[in-house]
Amino acid sequence: MVVGVGVDLVSIKRIERAYRRRPQRFCRRVFSTMELSLLLPRRPLFPAMTARFAAKEAVLKALGCGLGPASWREVEIIALQGKQPRVQLTGEAGQLAGEKGITAIALSMTHEPPFAGAVAVAYSKAPV
Repeated sequence: MVVGVGVDLVSIKRIERAYRRRPQRFCRRVFSTMELSLLLPRRPLFPAMTARFAAKEAVLKALGCGLGPASWREVEIIALQGKQPRVQLTGEAGQLAGEKGITAIALSMTHEPPFAGAVAVAYSKAPV
């Protein structure tokens, strides 16, 4: 059963500016160590980075909370090249998903400059 749907569209230039202003601070605030290990080697970097940023926002919207109760780093997007992206939730995001009975989140990301976007669908095994 679908519990929530989230969609987000982000300007690639916006994320590039944020990264270039303070790269370490931006990365520490938004991405986990695992995400960065998969993301930073990518070329070109900013379309992929922006798609993951949009994916985090889409997941938070699908959870029904947006940014605030949960943080960026509590939504981990593991996207191995050529594989479907996986979502791992921790902290408040994981707790909220548990309270809502969310057992899976399907995610799709895309980028076509000047934008990157993502759609997330949160599922539960039983009716909520």
